[in-house]
Amino acid sequence: MISYDEALEHFEPVIGLEVHVELGTVSKMFCGCATTFGADPNSQVCPTCLGLPGSLPVMNGKAVESAIRIGLALGCDIAGWCRFARKNYFYPDMPKNFQTSQYDEPIAVEGSTEVVMPDGSTVRVDIERAHMEEDTGKSLHVGGATGRIHGASHSLVDYNRAGIPLVEIVTKPVIGPDSKAPEVARAYVAHLRELLLALGVSDVRMEQGSLRCDANVSLRPRSGGPQQPLGTRTETKNVNSLRSVERAVRHEICRQAEVLLAGGTITQETRHWHEDTGITTPGRSKEQAEDYRYFPEPDLVPVAPSTQWVEHLRQTLPEPPGLRRARLAGEWGFSELEMRDTVGAGALELVESTVASGAAPQAARKWWLSELSRRARAAGLELSELQVSPQQVAELQGLVDAGRVNDTLARQVLDGVLAGEGSPEQVVVARGLEVVSDDAALTEAVDQAIADHPDVAAKVREGKVAASGALIGAVMKQLRGQADAARVRELVLQRLS
Repeated sequence: MISYDEALEHFEPVIGLEVHVELGTVSKMFCGCATTFGADPNSQVCPTCLGLPGSLPVMNGKAVESAIRIGLALGCDIAGWCRFARKNYFYPDMPKNFQTSQYDEPIAVEGSTEVVMPDGSTVRVDIERAHMEEDTGKSLHVGGATGRIHGASHSLVDYNRAGIPLVEIVTKPVIGPDSKAPEVARAYVAHLRELLLALGVSDVRMEQGSLRCDANVSLRPRSGGPQQPLGTRTETKNVNSLRSVERAVRHEICRQAEVLLAGGTITQETRHWHEDTGITTPGRSKEQAEDYRYFPEPDLVPVAPSTQWVEHLRQTLPEPPGLRRARLAGEWGFSELEMRDTVGAGALELVESTVASGAAPQAARKWWLSELSRRARAAGLELSELQVSPQQVAELQGLVDAGRVNDTLARQVLDGVLAGEGSPEQVVVARGLEVVSDDAALTEAVDQAIADHPDVAAKVREGKVAASGALIGAVMKQLRGQADAARVRELVLQRLS
């Protein structure tokens, strides 16, 4: 495949993003079934969300409220009157054979939001619409090597997710970022995560499907100028991590450029993203709106939020992300660069939660942006996907602050936490990692080190204090790192003074 730089020499990339937000309501969009993640398959279903004859939907008021608040936070106009429609298609995970969605009359339209890039620059992303709909069930394809339907021996369907409230946020074409298009896509989804989390409308856990991104990519030749029509787009479906959003957009730009430079044409289609290989593969030809045979949902009344209600909800909006970052930077004593790096690493909420759990801001930032970031990169994960919580990081830092573990031991404690061995306290006890604080034991180890290294001890007695490092190292090795190096140094110098 051609390189990204070569693709950009010939083509201008244009992206569009469709983000599906699973709302954090306790019941589904049109019935009273629970929405708890991870429940036994098909244990949270009823005649309504299974589409059984004679069942009728009832709208979830909390979901409508959340949709309005999302629209307001994105600067959208809120419709004074809108309604649901039936989007008709057959697929096993859609038990009714249609999805209750909004088509030509969405709840929110014509918004925009400012996305802060890792380098501190901003990109304006225009919002076309945000509409309400229900989620589908989940298919599990068994027996194949890829987990997809091709090559599978059979498929299973879990309808627990069918009917969970969704808001789909659709951007207008994002034109202009050019070489930074993949980074803009990632930054936009990260921006939405931060915004939606602040709104309290979703837990936005991409690894659980609470936030899913469909990335649209098209190319147009640079030779045609800015007035040239947009190229044929592809839609990479259900990308479920920030890292994958960036990688999928970058790959699709290179793939399309290679096809076009070879004289081929781009097929308008959905595509699947493969995390392991870093490529996309064809899904199905992309339907047009008429293929879904939309018509108004006859079993639901229109939604007509009053001006007073909308204005009341506007007053409940949290502070904008930019103001929030500035406030937190001031409270935490972070420089502009430190805050920018924290946001760029996707660690702002993690640091905030860690601080709220009792850790000092700089200590919380140190853990998430150094040791934990390194481990996430090595595992190919987002920070939020690591099996350690902000509360556990704060507890670990508390052990360091109390002198019960040092930095070296703390990393071993972290190994145990990530391995599922329990809380930091439980790992310290189970692995015997607590610092040796008994001066008698430390003095004994220091005397042994002096006896084992008489030449080094002689240098220290002669005033060459720097040589004490070798004795300190010997003590730390003897005690398996379970000592306070500063205290060991004090004892070494006392014994040799």
